[in-house]
Amino acid sequence: MAVTIKKVSTRRELERFIRFNYELYKGNPYSVPDLYDDMLNTFSKTKNAAFEFCEADYFLAYKEGRLVGRIAAIINHKANDTWGKKEVRFGWVDFVDDAEVSKALFDAVAEWGRQRGMTHLQGPLGFTDFDAEGMLVEGFDQLSTMATIYNYPYYPQHMERMGFAKDVDWVEFKIYVPEAIPDKYRRIAELIQRKYNLKIKKFTSARDIREQYGQAIFQLMNEAYSPLYGYSALSQRQIDQYVKMYLPILDLRMVTLVTDADDNLVAVGISMPSLAEALQRAHGRLLPWGWYHLLKTLILKKYPKMLDLLLVAVKPEYQNKGVNALLFADLIPVFQQLGFEYAESNPELEANGKVQAQWEYFKTEQHKRRRCYIKPL
Repeated sequence: MAVTIKKVSTRRELERFIRFNYELYKGNPYSVPDLYDDMLNTFSKTKNAAFEFCEADYFLAYKEGRLVGRIAAIINHKANDTWGKKEVRFGWVDFVDDAEVSKALFDAVAEWGRQRGMTHLQGPLGFTDFDAEGMLVEGFDQLSTMATIYNYPYYPQHMERMGFAKDVDWVEFKIYVPEAIPDKYRRIAELIQRKYNLKIKKFTSARDIREQYGQAIFQLMNEAYSPLYGYSALSQRQIDQYVKMYLPILDLRMVTLVTDADDNLVAVGISMPSLAEALQRAHGRLLPWGWYHLLKTLILKKYPKMLDLLLVAVKPEYQNKGVNALLFADLIPVFQQLGFEYAESNPELEANGKVQAQWEYFKTEQHKRRRCYIKPL
């Protein structure tokens, strides 16, 4: 039977769009479900600040009366203007292993993009870099993280069959927490601190860090990440939203700021215990009992052996000068104290040698790779 594509137009259809991922990956030991309420907010034009410069529609695929796939069509106008592109993004794509289904989904997004004057189809990407991006092409037997996409091995096969080509790859590393900070690494940190008169800033109050450096952290991100693939600067409304969303849930022992002599922010390192296993147990829902699994990690601090490196950003004029060593010389003793065995780097651009060079003093394992595909319309 033919595949039917339906654009999401009601709250009930949006709920089905979100839940399809949970159903498709039910029981999968590597997939980490998003929180349902977070997804509702992400797709809401009133709650997601990215809709200031994005437009989007969502599509469902049906075959023989059964839901068999989903896909989001997104245009980030700010990113297109920044990079001089006319690209329509696909994101939140899932489908059963059926070539008719995947083709129908991508045809729908392609036509949606053509109607709006786009010339290329690109993804998987979200509204912004704060959304998960990149289709998994290696590491299907590795636990995902809350910040990344998990997909079955047949997904890339479908992409190649439909004529998509690699646009860029990200790689991910396990970085093992050492028993002691390597001597050379420690000496670099001490040298850099003296040479540039830098200071380590630690906080015990989320309110204090928000009031003193909340804006500066995300403004630093805009500076540090501006050359990276597809990045578009965070708006003030986005910054306000992220400050409110993320700072209150962090264990501030795992947050390190570096400032210059005038207390201007130079670098930031933010990490947190992995929520992957807690989110799996919660099955994407806070109610009735999903909140308990997250509470154990975030509030009761029953930490797993894995931590996530959420954010490492260094002011451009301080990059390649060893400031990263100063961040991790402070954070590693914290990781040791809290009992972590390894960190997940989360995606790093394959060609970003600056980022990957910071792991040369540690035992690492490159265990995942993900890809952004592109195709002319």
